Amino acid sequence: MGAGRIRGVGELRARGTAWGAANPWVVDIGIALLVQAAMTMPFVVPRAPDLPPATWQAYGLTTLTVVPLVWRRRAPLAVLCAIVATSGLYRLAGEGPGQPLPYTGLVGLYTIAVLSPARKRLAAGLLVAAAVPVSVWLNSRSMRELTFSLFVFGAAYVFGRLTDARQRAHRVEAEQAAARERARIAREMHDILSHAVSLMIVQAEAGPVAVRSAPERAEAAFDAISETGRDAMVQLRRMLGVLREDELAPEAPRGPQPGVGELPELVRRVRAGGLDVRYGTAGTVRPLPAATGAAVFRIAQEGLTNVVRHARASSASVLLVYGEDEVEVRVTDDGQGPRPGRSGGHGLVGVRERAAAHGGSARSGPGPDGTGFELRAVLPLTPARAAREVGTA
Repeated sequence: MGAGRIRGVGELRARGTAWGAANPWVVDIGIALLVQAAMTMPFVVPRAPDLPPATWQAYGLTTLTVVPLVWRRRAPLAVLCAIVATSGLYRLAGEGPGQPLPYTGLVGLYTIAVLSPARKRLAAGLLVAAAVPVSVWLNSRSMRELTFSLFVFGAAYVFGRLTDARQRAHRVEAEQAAARERARIAREMHDILSHAVSLMIVQAEAGPVAVRSAPERAEAAFDAISETGRDAMVQLRRMLGVLREDELAPEAPRGPQPGVGELPELVRRVRAGGLDVRYGTAGTVRPLPAATGAAVFRIAQEGLTNVVRHARASSASVLLVYGEDEVEVRVTDDGQGPRPGRSGGHGLVGVRERAAAHGGSARSGPGPDGTGFELRAVLPLTPARAAREVGTA
C-alpha cells in the first residue's frame, strides 16, 4: 500500500511537471499571484499605533514590484533589474510596511540561476551585491539585516544552480533511456527480419527442386513461406504500433512480445523449412517474467536463424534449462561449426547485448563434443541478482 501511494505521488508529480512545461505562462502567473499574496500579509495584519497606516499607494507599488515575475522565464535578467528598480522606488516613495523576506528578488535570482548562462548569472550577482547593501542602508543600517539578506539571496542562487543540475541530469538520463530503447527496438527488428527472411530464402530455394520431385513438399514449402511472411508482418506491425504516438489503428493492435510459450511454434516453422529441430526443457519448468520470456524467445530465434543461414546443419536442438534463480538457453546444431578467426556477426553480438541487458551473459563456440556449434545464454530470474549482475558488468 505504501509503495502504491509513493507511485501515485510520483505519477502526480510527473503529470504536474509535464503540465507546467506545456503551460509556462499559467505557472508564472500563478507564482506571481502567490508572491503577491505573501506580500499582502503585512498590509492586512493590524499595525502598531505608533506606525503610519498602510496606504493604497504603498500597496500599488508592491504590486508593481510583483508584476515583472510574469515574464521571469522570458527575460530573467531584465525582470531582476525591474524588481530592483521598483523595490527601490517602494523604499523611497512612502512609508509602506516592510516585508519579512525579499520575495520578488529571491524568485528573480533563483530563475536566473536556473535558466541563464554564466555571463548573465555574473551580472545578476553583481547587481544583487550592489543592491542589497543599499537597501539595508535605506531601511535599518543593521549588520544583522545585511548578513541575513546576503544569506537568503545566496541560498536562492544555490538552490537555482542545484535545480539546473538536476534538470540536466534528468535530460541526460532521458536521452540515455531513449538510446537504450532505440537499441532494443533495433535488436527486435533485426531478430524479426533476419529470422523471417532466412527461413523464406531456404524454403524458396528448396521449392523449385521439390516441384519436380515431390509436389506435396513444394506446396508445404510455399505454405511455410507465406506463413513466415505473415508472422513477420504481424510482429513488425506490433513493434511499429508501439512506436506510434497517435491512437493505434485497429489493424495494428498493441500486444505482448512473444515468450517461451511461442517457442514450440518457432521450432515448428523452422522444421517446416527442412531442418530437423528438437525442443526440450530440463529442470522445474515455471512461468518466467514477461521481459525474460521475450529475451529467451529472441535468443532462441537468433540461434536458429544462424543455424539456417550459416551452419549447413541437418539437425539442431533448443533446450531450456531451469535453475533455481536462472534460466539457460542452449541452441546446438551438427553443422560445420565456427569459422576460424570469426567471433560472430551482428546477430551474436545482439544476443550478448540482450543477455547483458537482463543481467545475464551469453557465449558461443563448438558443440559439446567439439563438432557443430552451440549458443548458450544465461538469464537471472531474481531481480536482485539481475541488478547485481548489471552493476558489476
